[in-house]
Amino acid sequence: MSKILIVMSAADVWERTDGSAYPTGYWAEELAVPHEKFTEAGFTVDFASPGGVLQPLDAHSADPEVAGPDCAHHVQHAERALREFGPLLKLDEVDIADYAAVVLPGGHGPVVDLYQDADLGRLLVEADAAGKIIGAVCHGPAGLLSAVGEDGSWVFAGRRMAAFTDEEEQLFGTAENAPWLLAGTLRNKGALHSGGPAYQAHTVRDRNLFTGQNPASSAPMAEEIVAALTGEK
Repeated sequence: MSKILIVMSAADVWERTDGSAYPTGYWAEELAVPHEKFTEAGFTVDFASPGGVLQPLDAHSADPEVAGPDCAHHVQHAERALREFGPLLKLDEVDIADYAAVVLPGGHGPVVDLYQDADLGRLLVEADAAGKIIGAVCHGPAGLLSAVGEDGSWVFAGRRMAAFTDEEEQLFGTAENAPWLLAGTLRNKGALHSGGPAYQAHTVRDRNLFTGQNPASSAPMAEEIVAALTGEK
C-alpha cells in the first residue's frame, strides 16, 4: 500500500478564555516536510479535514524570525502541494483501509477541532486496531484525543508520545488564556508524555505511534515513518 493520509484541522481561529480570537492555520514546516519526505519515498499523499475545509496558513510559520530561515521553502512546498491536490477529502468520507498511515500536523488548529472530531476518532481507532502507522507532530497529537473506544476509554492511554510542551507554549506566548494546554492534558488523560529541550527535535515511537514535539521534529518523525513503511528498520 502506497498511500498516506495527512489530516488537517479546519480551524482558522482559536478562541481564548479572555474572549479574544487568535488567528491560526496549518504550520508550514509540519505539513510540507512530511509531505516532501513521503513523496520523495514514492508514496502518494492525500489531504483531508473536517468537512473538506482548506485551513489557511498560520502566518507565524512564514516568518523567518519565528520559523527559521527555511520557512519560505516550507510555505512554497505546502501551498503547491495543497494547490495541486485540489479540494480536500472530507473526513467523514475517508476509508482508512485505503491508507498505510495517517499523519496529523500541527498549528494550533487541532486543539480547536480535531481533539473532539468524531470522524477522526473513528479513523484513528480503526487505524490503531489494524496496526497502521499513526503520526502526529507538535499540536497534531491533540487529534489523538478524539480516539475513544466503544467503552469510552481513550485508545492511546498508556502510550508513550511527544507533543508541544507546556514550556514551549509559555515561550511562544500562547499559554496565558489558552483554554487548555496540550502536554498536560495528554498526561492527565493517561499518555506517557515525554518532552525534550524546548524547540529542539524530539521524537517518540511507541509501536505504530510516531510523535514529534515541535516543528523541528517534523523531519525526523517523517523519516522514521518512511523507514518503518519501507522496512528499513
